[in-house]
Amino acid sequence: MYQPDKKKKTYTPGEALHKIAAFCAYQERNQKEVESKLREYGLDEDEAGEIIIRLSREKLLDEERYAQAFVRGHYRNKKWGRRRITQELKQKGISEYCIKSGLKEIDGDEYYQNLVDVLEKKDRQEKERNPRIRRQKIQVYLTGKGYEQDLIKMALDDLGKAPEEDED
Repeated sequence: MYQPDKKKKTYTPGEALHKIAAFCAYQERNQKEVESKLREYGLDEDEAGEIIIRLSREKLLDEERYAQAFVRGHYRNKKWGRRRITQELKQKGISEYCIKSGLKEIDGDEYYQNLVDVLEKKDRQEKERNPRIRRQKIQVYLTGKGYEQDLIKMALDDLGKAPEEDED
C-alpha cells in the first residue's frame, strides 16, 4: 500500500546500529552527523544516544580523530587557514579541546607555503590594475580562506605587493 507521508524507511535499533557502523567506518564522522542520520532512521533521542555511546566505545566515532582528519584534509586540499577551519569545526559542534588537537596537525612551514601558493594563484588571476586595490582584493580573499592578517601582510610584503605609500 502506498503511503505518501512515509518517505524514509525506519529501522530497529539493531538494524540502525549495523547501518550506522558502516556509515562511520566509511569515513570519519562527527557526533552531530551520526545523530542526525539516526534520527532519519526513525530512532528516538534515547535510542540514538545509546548507539552513539556504543560507537564511541568501539572507537568507530571519535570527535578528536574527526577534527584531526578534517584539519588535515581542509588545510592540505582546500588550502584553508586556521580561522576558517576552526569556524567550520565549531559549526559542526566539535569541542574546543578537539579543535585544538586537530589544529596540531598543521605544520607551520607548510601552512605558510600554502598561504603563499594561494596568494600567488590569486595574484595571477586578479584583473585589477591599481596596486592598492589589487592588494586589498587579494587580502580580502585570503581572509575569507581563513588566514591570519599578520601572515597575509607578511606574505604580501614577501611577494612585493606592498602598498606604494606607507599607511599611517
